[in-house]
Amino acid sequence: MTRPPLEGLRVLDLSRLLPGPFCSLLLADFGADVVKVEDTGVGDYARWMAPKVEGVEDSAASAFFLALNRNKESIRLDLKTAEGREVLLRLARDADVLLESFRPGVLDRLGVGYEALRAVNPGIVYCAISGYGRDGPYRDRSGHDLNYLGVVGLLGLTGDRGGPPVQAAGQIADIGGGALMAAFGIMAALRERDRSGQGQVVDVSMADGALSWLGMIAAGALATGRAPRRGDLELGGRLVCYRPYACSDGWVTLGALEPKFWQAWCRGVGREDLIAHQFDEPGGTAHGEIEAIFAGRTRAEWQAFASEHDCCLEPVLELDEALRSDLVREREMVVDVDQPGAGAPVRLLGVPVKLSRTPGDPNRRPGPSLGEHTHALLAAAGYSDEEVAALVERGAVAGPPASDDASRAFLS
Repeated sequence: MTRPPLEGLRVLDLSRLLPGPFCSLLLADFGADVVKVEDTGVGDYARWMAPKVEGVEDSAASAFFLALNRNKESIRLDLKTAEGREVLLRLARDADVLLESFRPGVLDRLGVGYEALRAVNPGIVYCAISGYGRDGPYRDRSGHDLNYLGVVGLLGLTGDRGGPPVQAAGQIADIGGGALMAAFGIMAALRERDRSGQGQVVDVSMADGALSWLGMIAAGALATGRAPRRGDLELGGRLVCYRPYACSDGWVTLGALEPKFWQAWCRGVGREDLIAHQFDEPGGTAHGEIEAIFAGRTRAEWQAFASEHDCCLEPVLELDEALRSDLVREREMVVDVDQPGAGAPVRLLGVPVKLSRTPGDPNRRPGPSLGEHTHALLAAAGYSDEEVAALVERGAVAGPPASDDASRAFLS
């Protein structure tokens, strides 16, 4: 039987909400043992965010939580207590990675930062995801995805000339600038550890990561001293051959950037005279004629046209349409995941990275209830039943909540 590619990798994940949990989800789906280290209060806030999964009554019920936390275990520690910190350090002795998303310096002030972790495990890889990085003038500032996109220039370039900046539906900085950069950084540091035997700090700034998405655009600005403005980008709406267009019952995208694709579209609609206008800007006569052509057919008709004429033309689907599309189904990007208490498997997004021999598995274990594995993980770390009971009594650790007290605390 083929073993998962990350089997044996142990990750302590102290992060919550989106960037850190998405990073550790990627690792967990490929076999890493990911332990969510949650507080003794409400735990990961995503547990209490609607919508809930019907039939699941415990703290794993949030669909948002399950989307990011399948294949993980949960332990509850109070890192404000000396005993809670000692538990974390003991767990870290056998861990390969510690992932956190606090503001820089929080774990250092608690006495469980990188130096303390390295003292008990020189090979540990410490990955910190923050808004603006572990140093620099914005180190201590709060922020969210929108703020990071704003300060690195990406938001300012998004939208039409003269119009407002346009927010993306997906969290570009959180996932693209944070989670994915962290996953890469962790794997790079682990590969280096194979040679040196030493761990190191992986410092991931979501602002840095989002700025890197502008690599080609920034290179041009740095080389020429001239920075583009909103509406100036060729791939941001400035070319009539590369834009969304309204059709009679919705929208389609035309991405005919290479001349052969543009020529195929023009010939397909019987307008070879438009070939010379491929790189015109919107607002001109040619643009108006192209808009009229698109408006004359339905979205389905344009899909059929694209199947006949290879011109980079696809529909703009609503999310529900995309989730039930042939593309998503055949690529296994919606999967059924077993979850205790649910009357039927929970439907979630699948694994986006496809490996031919050792594919990821979204169904190794269900999303954990808050503190579900506290006792088992402490026992595996060498604590006796009496020691675990004492830690619980003193509030240094906690198992599952006795009721929905945590949810009420979050909602209040």
